[in-house]
Amino acid sequence: MYVCGMTVYDYCHLGHARMLVGFDVVARWLRQSGYKLNYVRNITDVDDKIIRKAVQTNQKISDVTRFFIDAMHADERALNVQPPDQEPRATAYVPQMLEIIGQLQAKGLAYQAEDGDVNFAVRQFQGYGKLSGKSLDQLRAGERVAVSSSKRDPLDFVLWKSAKPDEPAESKWESTYGTGRPGWHIECSAMSHAVLGLPLDIHGGGPDLKFPHHENEIAQSEGAFGETLANTWMHCGPLMVDAHKMSKSLGNFRTIRETIDGDVVPGSAQYSPNVREAEMLRFFIVRNHYRSAQNYTPDNLADAQAALDRLYMTLQSVPPSAVEIDWQVGAASEFKAAMDDDFNTAGAVAVLFELSGLANRTLDTHTSGQMLALANVLGLLMVDPADYFRQSTRYTHRAIKAAEAAKAADTEVQQPVVAIEMTDEDIEAKVQDRLQAKRDKDFKLADQIREELAAAGVLLEDKPGGVTQWRRG
Repeated sequence: MYVCGMTVYDYCHLGHARMLVGFDVVARWLRQSGYKLNYVRNITDVDDKIIRKAVQTNQKISDVTRFFIDAMHADERALNVQPPDQEPRATAYVPQMLEIIGQLQAKGLAYQAEDGDVNFAVRQFQGYGKLSGKSLDQLRAGERVAVSSSKRDPLDFVLWKSAKPDEPAESKWESTYGTGRPGWHIECSAMSHAVLGLPLDIHGGGPDLKFPHHENEIAQSEGAFGETLANTWMHCGPLMVDAHKMSKSLGNFRTIRETIDGDVVPGSAQYSPNVREAEMLRFFIVRNHYRSAQNYTPDNLADAQAALDRLYMTLQSVPPSAVEIDWQVGAASEFKAAMDDDFNTAGAVAVLFELSGLANRTLDTHTSGQMLALANVLGLLMVDPADYFRQSTRYTHRAIKAAEAAKAADTEVQQPVVAIEMTDEDIEAKVQDRLQAKRDKDFKLADQIREELAAAGVLLEDKPGGVTQWRRG
């Protein structure tokens, strides 16, 4: 499985989160199903945007990419995304890119233009547009495909970019076409062929990659080698933020780290995520089918947080026993049927909630254990419930309403915050004081302590045997 990864010039955003989590689930289920998987996700570490970032910040290109690769890996860990088996970087495969370009030129599918660029001759490749389903007359030069007067056809795209005098030395390689660097599309054709060969069983990526990137990959790889590039194509569904396409110009651009941790230190690749918010984001992605549209709104995230909290409350109320999954019967067979149906995680998550309800009604530890074991297959419910609930969350409907009210009153509020901050030790002490007050039959004091904790966003749940569990709201 080859998945197009990140161009490392900035922090990963919510669209990247969906791709990372979506294909992590695919990889987990393929392995769970007994397949021997070689999962490759590349890194683009030479690109116009990377060069621009290095020049603007007066850094070496390698320093820029190293920092944002570290930051990307920190985001993966926060979202419980397992690393791919191989993570090739474009700069290590420039010789293979040049070899493919030479093969294309020999077959009449590439030409060097007057400006020094080497372009792919789109109209010379039979079948161009078969992935996106568009004819040549319908197609236009897409994103990252610069229209140049030296091109024979506006649809032609660059394979090798002639170097500019003011570009950093790190972005230049010597070739038979002169000094330059590879175009974006040729990178994946070279890396996928060098690492996995042809055909790929699965080729995946974000929704915006179908055209032109994946269409161009097909033209390059199949044009050069005469073999099918991929047997199966998988693309995540579209991502929206507040019902609009995510864009910095619209002010709705969200990075992964600021979504799951309000205290990120600027300029640092590493951070300590809020484990409750981080798993909520993974859960939000997983409970939707990978091809469906997703809309990140405060209310939708709060709904996801509340739903995930309910599963953890089941684990807290009905401590799970160790369970070995029998995929042939009951809830496990339903879960398996959903996942085997085009990785239908929405159906699989529905099974988890059926088990949660049954466990709460019957107090059966085997049922809660089965829920936990199945959730773990999706990379969910991996945190101890006590640790999970010790983390507060910004994603509650109460906090959102407070933020909206403050905004309506023209009060500047960056993030909703609780009125009182209490440490875990402070909370434990208050809980013990309340238990003592109840033993002393001082119910007025017990109620007062409960209200004090509630004001700090701490919710109490009294259990049989005089035990009180607490969680941050």
